[in-house]
Amino acid sequence: MPNLLLSSSTSSSTPSRTASRWLWLSLLVVTLDQLTKWGASTYLPFHQAVSVMPFFNFTLLHNTGAAFNFLANENGWQRWFLAGLALLVSGFIIVWLTQLKVTHRWLASALALVLGGAIGNVIDRLLYGYVIDFLDVYYQEWHWPAFNIADSAISIGAIMLLIDALRGGHRYE
Repeated sequence: MPNLLLSSSTSSSTPSRTASRWLWLSLLVVTLDQLTKWGASTYLPFHQAVSVMPFFNFTLLHNTGAAFNFLANENGWQRWFLAGLALLVSGFIIVWLTQLKVTHRWLASALALVLGGAIGNVIDRLLYGYVIDFLDVYYQEWHWPAFNIADSAISIGAIMLLIDALRGGHRYE
């Protein structure tokens, strides 16, 4: 895909302008995440699988915990803890984005994906007290924990960050 936002003439951009060039990706993730969660909540029956493919269902679930339902059985404090943690991490990512050079596109896109996913899930926590999950991947009787678009963006961004770190940082400019 052509990179219309980052031409060679932007290499002299200030760092804060660099961050704003990637926030569109975060906004796209948040928008897709919230639209799909709205659709799932509106059209899917709660906790009932709707078969899509032999290895994939739509299954509406509400996750009060973190990844893999970690902390889900607590008495409610986790809602505020996880929302606060996500907001803290989001602030850290925004600051990190402001420090990047325009040429650090791989790292910036990874951070923008994580940021968008974190914000998408924190919106759910603050509005509902849980995260809406609806994507169910399985093999025979084994089901991966249900997830959503925000979780996918966070996972892809985290993998990209790991690749960046393993390759010595900023090699995919």
